[in-house]
Amino acid sequence: MAAASTTKISWRLQEFEAHSRTVSCLSLGKSSGRLLATGGEDCRVNIWAVSKANCVMSLTGHKNPVECVQFSVSEEQVAAGSQSGSIRVWDLEAAKLLRTLMGHKANITSLGFHPFGNFLASSSMDTNIKLWDVRRKGYVFRYKGHTEAVRNLAFSPDGKWLASASDDCTVKLWDLFQGKTITEFKSHSAAVNVVQFHPNEYLLASGSSDRCIKLWDLEKFTMVGSLEGDTSAVRCLLFSPDGSCLYSGASDSLRVFGWEPDRCFDVVPVGWGKVSDLAVCNQQLIGVSHQLSSVSSYVVDLKRVKKSGGAVIQGIIQDNKPLTDPAEPKGAALRRNYERPTTTCSSNRMKRSDTDRRSPDGERRSHSEDEAEDKQSSAEIHNAEDYREIFQPKHAISRTPPRISEPFPAPPEDESVLAIGRQLTDMMLPSPDKQQAPPLATSTPVQRVEPTVVSCAKRPNPMPCNPAPSSQLAPPTQVIPTKSQQQLRVIPSSRNEPLGLNVADFLPSAANHRGGALSDDSALSQIKKGHDTMCVMLSSRHRNLQTVRSVWTREDVKGALEAAVSMNDLSITVDVLNIVNLQPSLWKLDLCMMVLPQIDKLLQSKYESYMQTGSTSLKLIMKHFWTLISETLKASPAVGVDITREERHQKCRECCRHLKNLSNVVKNRAKQVGRHGNAFKELQLLMAPLDEVL
Repeated sequence: MAAASTTKISWRLQEFEAHSRTVSCLSLGKSSGRLLATGGEDCRVNIWAVSKANCVMSLTGHKNPVECVQFSVSEEQVAAGSQSGSIRVWDLEAAKLLRTLMGHKANITSLGFHPFGNFLASSSMDTNIKLWDVRRKGYVFRYKGHTEAVRNLAFSPDGKWLASASDDCTVKLWDLFQGKTITEFKSHSAAVNVVQFHPNEYLLASGSSDRCIKLWDLEKFTMVGSLEGDTSAVRCLLFSPDGSCLYSGASDSLRVFGWEPDRCFDVVPVGWGKVSDLAVCNQQLIGVSHQLSSVSSYVVDLKRVKKSGGAVIQGIIQDNKPLTDPAEPKGAALRRNYERPTTTCSSNRMKRSDTDRRSPDGERRSHSEDEAEDKQSSAEIHNAEDYREIFQPKHAISRTPPRISEPFPAPPEDESVLAIGRQLTDMMLPSPDKQQAPPLATSTPVQRVEPTVVSCAKRPNPMPCNPAPSSQLAPPTQVIPTKSQQQLRVIPSSRNEPLGLNVADFLPSAANHRGGALSDDSALSQIKKGHDTMCVMLSSRHRNLQTVRSVWTREDVKGALEAAVSMNDLSITVDVLNIVNLQPSLWKLDLCMMVLPQIDKLLQSKYESYMQTGSTSLKLIMKHFWTLISETLKASPAVGVDITREERHQKCRECCRHLKNLSNVVKNRAKQVGRHGNAFKELQLLMAPLDEVL
């Protein structure tokens, strides 16, 4: 058994129900790699010990869904931002609310704790970045400059700079003490999702929806690397502790990159889907992802991952010349290192007057209102033993989680058949009439955790969550998936099973086979029933896409899009728009007039991926063409006959009519809760100028 466990590179550590409603955000503690915070649409923040089944602590008080969570560097505090723009900071050791910060006018998108001082940075869909002193009410500085929502923030290791990533395709570097922009990087062609500072050198990495990672020299303010190995949008980045390589969490894989020269050291398949956060501890990389109300954690053994130039290059370097000096990064001697201060960051360096500290927009509230909000907040300790073990007082001699924690053991590899049986059982769980069937073998690499915290969260008087017999846990496990399915009207873009197919339809009813397992022939015959139908559907879609491609090659993008629309198949339209959205230079006014009616259908679709594509196209049109449309409609009538002007005026009038209809759709959809609701709220802000047009 021990020998088998040493050959596994990655595995799923656990999967558990984290909230009673959809999980919207999560964050790992970077210092220990053993703490996890989750936020959900149930307006709660739950604290977990990685690999343990029960919730350690549940933090309540938010009146709107939690959109962002972040641990402090010491993991003694956690901050959470909501859809309303409010931020709450909790002291985890004292299990109490430390501060409520009000000031943003839209959803909080990112939070970051200063590496040395008691400062917190926040970003929002209102395009503003604010720096807060947690010990006081009101912000210290407000940084303005981005034109669209800010998605991610990161402090430099020396605590002097702040980097921000935005949907406006730019990365900005801010001087914290002077409150102004140092520089702006503009090489990305799509929204920038994440920024990460090198732990030692003056180097910054940024990841974007254009599937590229850019590396920036912070002395010369130039790009020193462009990594294009990811197959999907870059969602999270993490430098190795020694700074020798960069980890990128791609869809279902971990990629290890080097720079100067740009190269991919290794690609490790990991079934984590769209991973949301990464942390490194004890030669292991921990990745976490979420879907609906469940959270999954994964482990990658970094001792078995290639992290130097001796690895096989994944097609980024095209020549056959060997890499020189692969043991050390070539950029190590090219840039200076950060100078860490010997004492904590002094608040006097960023101190402002009380009048400046008060928000110019009247965002500060009275003390009585803040106190009333704070009284409604509470920390429910569900597992007192784990709480005492993890959050001991600061003056305690021994503090846990231990600084040198034991690595997570790898599961055995010789039970793949049992693992497949477990996956089939998991996919059948949402059907209440099949949950009484006896489980398959429990000796499996996948650890399934029962959702014990949900039942505790609903109790009026919080009690510690103790493991209960399976007979007591059966009702929650039957009710919760059904409730989630009833609340979810939008089919998410990330799924664990094929769309339109139910695994239970391919298997005999559990009542007829309760006493024994299926034979191989029986299982195969059941699974093959819908195979021919699926092949016909996929072949038809492939032929349609080939037709569109041939039209694009023979004519232009307008002809290709006309062909896609004429097929009356939204999936084909989405495929074409996903390509066109990546190349804003292809857009013309004629194309906008053709696409806008299709966007109306996409935004009202039940598929989240369709709504995302429609939202992206609508953003491009508003960003690049609204000025032209509005100015054309407001212009005075021309003297004489100008056919070109009349045609342009007619096209702009038609586009404006479609945009007004879409504005009503966006306003109605903005009331929804969840990530698609957030996208519509952002579109509503972007389409606000439409209200001024008569």
